[in-house]
Amino acid sequence: MTCYETLFVVKPTLTDEETVAQIEKVKAILAKEGAELLATDDMGMRKLAYPVEKNARGYYTVLFYKGEGTVITELERNLKINEDVIKFLTVKYVKNKELIQFNKLVESAIKKSTPVVEEAPVVEETPVEVAVETEAPVVAEAETTEA
Repeated sequence: MTCYETLFVVKPTLTDEETVAQIEKVKAILAKEGAELLATDDMGMRKLAYPVEKNARGYYTVLFYKGEGTVITELERNLKINEDVIKFLTVKYVKNKELIQFNKLVESAIKKSTPVVEEAPVVEETPVEVAVETEAPVVAEAETTEA
C-alpha cells in the first residue's frame, strides 16, 4: 500500500456542524474504498493565498492514509463534484526520504489531535500553626510626673 496525504479546503461560510460533516464525508469515502486512515490534521480556518470562488478564507484539513491507487481516483472524483470543497491536493509518498517525512507528519498530527492531559502535581498540605491569643494583653499606662 502506498502512503498519501490529501489536503482539502472547505468553504468558510459553512457552520461548524456542516464543516465536520464534510470532513466525515471524505473520511467515509476513504473507508469505503479500503484505505487505512492514519491521522487527521484539522488546521482550521486560514487565509487563502488568493481568492477562490470569491472566498478569501477556508477551513483546511489534511488526511494521512495508506491505500491503493484506485482510492485516489474515487476520492478526487468526489472532491471535484462536492460544491463545499473549494480546493484539494493529493501528495504521494514513495521514496525512503519521503516516507520518513510522511511518518513524522503523521506523528505530529496524532500529537495535535490527542490532547495531553497533565496530572496536577500532588501538593501535600502542611498544617499551619496559628497563634491565637486567648487573653487580652495588659497595657500598662505610663505614669507621668508633673513638676
